[in-house]
Amino acid sequence: MSASPSSPTPLSPATPLTAPQKALRKLGLVRDIDLALHLPLRYEDETRIVRLRDAREGDEVQIEAVVTANEVNFRPRRQLLVTVDDGSDTCTLRFFNFYPSQQKALAVGTRVRARGEVRGGFSGRTMMHPVVRAAAGALPDALTPVYPTVAGLPQAYLRRAVATALERADLSETLPAAISDRNAGVPAWDLRRSLTFLHHPTPEVSIAELEARSHPAWQRLKAEELLAQQLSQLLAKRERDRLRAPSLCAHPGGLHERLLAALPFGLTGAQRRVGEEIARDLARTVPMHRLLQGDVGSGKTVVAALAAAIAIDAGWQCALMAPTEILAEQHFRKLIGWLEPLGIGVARLSGSQKKKERREMLERIESGAAALVVGTHAVIQEQVKFRRLALAIIDEQHRFGVAQRLALRGKMGVDPQVAADDGAPAAGPMEPHLLMMSATPIPRTLAMSYYADLDVSTLDELPPGRTPVVTKVVSDRRRDEVIERIRAQLAQERQVYWVCPLIEESEALDLSNATATHAELSAALPGVLVGLLHSRMAPAEKKAVMDLFKEGLVGVLVSTTVIEVGVDVPNASLMVIEHAERFGLSQLHQLRGRVGRGAAASACVLMYSQPEGGRLSEASRERLRAMAETHDGFEIARRDLEIRGPGEFLGARQSGAALLRFADLATDADLLEWARALAPRLLDQHPDMAKRHVERWLGGKSDYLKA
Repeated sequence: MSASPSSPTPLSPATPLTAPQKALRKLGLVRDIDLALHLPLRYEDETRIVRLRDAREGDEVQIEAVVTANEVNFRPRRQLLVTVDDGSDTCTLRFFNFYPSQQKALAVGTRVRARGEVRGGFSGRTMMHPVVRAAAGALPDALTPVYPTVAGLPQAYLRRAVATALERADLSETLPAAISDRNAGVPAWDLRRSLTFLHHPTPEVSIAELEARSHPAWQRLKAEELLAQQLSQLLAKRERDRLRAPSLCAHPGGLHERLLAALPFGLTGAQRRVGEEIARDLARTVPMHRLLQGDVGSGKTVVAALAAAIAIDAGWQCALMAPTEILAEQHFRKLIGWLEPLGIGVARLSGSQKKKERREMLERIESGAAALVVGTHAVIQEQVKFRRLALAIIDEQHRFGVAQRLALRGKMGVDPQVAADDGAPAAGPMEPHLLMMSATPIPRTLAMSYYADLDVSTLDELPPGRTPVVTKVVSDRRRDEVIERIRAQLAQERQVYWVCPLIEESEALDLSNATATHAELSAALPGVLVGLLHSRMAPAEKKAVMDLFKEGLVGVLVSTTVIEVGVDVPNASLMVIEHAERFGLSQLHQLRGRVGRGAAASACVLMYSQPEGGRLSEASRERLRAMAETHDGFEIARRDLEIRGPGEFLGARQSGAALLRFADLATDADLLEWARALAPRLLDQHPDMAKRHVERWLGGKSDYLKA
């Protein structure tokens, strides 16, 4: 197919863009391959004509008929009524929005093709706003694609653009037959055949097979997409392996062992195993890039402290970055308690610090007097200058955007001269070791795809003393019973969390707000100090409330989700989550993890609100059912991935990079295994093909995978 004079021309920065070209760019359709990979949302069958007498009510069909009447009617509102006759029956085409030119084109005696849903009624068959065109030329031999689009980009223009791009795009083979092993699940269809078919499938194809994406053409696209992702991750990993980092070795009798001896508890087997994995990484001259994942309460902070001790003992600095001031403060207190008695200087950085305190902290960091720096994103601000940073730890890493993580690695690069002064290899660029932590366990298929460039350590054992949390799902109609349960807990000198999803009333979402709940519980529990915590409070206010709760002076803490991570109050034994149906599954699991940290039996009440005259959505019911059935963070994560898909599950990790558009991790695990095995072979044996494959699928977005 050659480009016609009306076909869209390639986008060039030198010429002014038309409105449709601007719309194409808005959709990210800049290269020919972008358009070739812009697949239809659905299809319309214009390949056959159906006789009106054979059409059943509710069918969407295409008819060919002659216009027998054409009039504008004003009852009950202005509308164009066009009667057509195909020789077997008549039908009225009804248009509420129309132009005079449209009425003229549908003059009596004109033969037209109309496609729409056939409806019945007292006045006979009708079609509301059908697609109508002149009955000229042969019928198409393929289904008509309907593409995702935006304002200013008509389907006709987009169809021409895709057809032209499909002809021009380089769709040459990037999977050599010698190594792709077509018997391992990849269909024999090549990319050009697959894309041509998916843009213009033949009418006999099974629509169900297309919609389920199980057709061989779909399988080929999904396999290629997964391979591009695996290649980009492998390239990022190999690129990091060429960088240099200080070698940080743990010495017998050093700070690492002194910290272990000073801890008021023993490590679990999992903590010891993971600590050894991290220590081996730190001893190498290649930057560590490790994800430490562990369920809520599995003891990630002490593992991070031991890693920091190794770096500090070797004469270097360590930075720990947390997403919220509450979490950063929690880490700061724990680490000061563990490290300051051993003579280690710890500095804190946050956005709410007074100028004098901040200036002092910055001076200590730049001079190297502060061996460990704990803070929020304030740690990566321009004024922060490290003397000899060698280890960066990011807690709850999925809460940070890609740009923030890239800035952390970029601005904290180790000065080669400082490295040389301290005996580290000075040749080549230097980077700090990077340890990322997450309390949201990563399902296996997600770890194999989006986290394939990371080494993953897993804390799969809870410390002794953690009590199982009983989870109950109740309707908010039993609110009085829940408050009675709170009274019983308070009588035993226990403490309670009550979590609300919003701070203020919203007209869109009829949710109880934290302020109103605080007032209600204060009135219902006379003599009990009820605290209030939400994101709009000043940092000093938040800290004061949390201090009172930790000291046991506040009996009930009403809070928004700012307490989701990092809060550790062993005396809290009851968690009430209001409007639990509004929360994500991993968020519910994180909140539940705030209780059960002491010896007392603990419970989590998931209180849901039944929509008036309706029922909870299927996704909401699935989330609440999962919470009631399991406490295993990995099982929770697996179900969360099933319910939400990888895009939402990953949060900000891949901001700016395309998530999987075609493959589905829940159903395409075999293709993922194939891509994972093929990627290193393709990269080693055919590097030019591998590079072309990544460029085709990811363009410049693969840089984001390095974060």
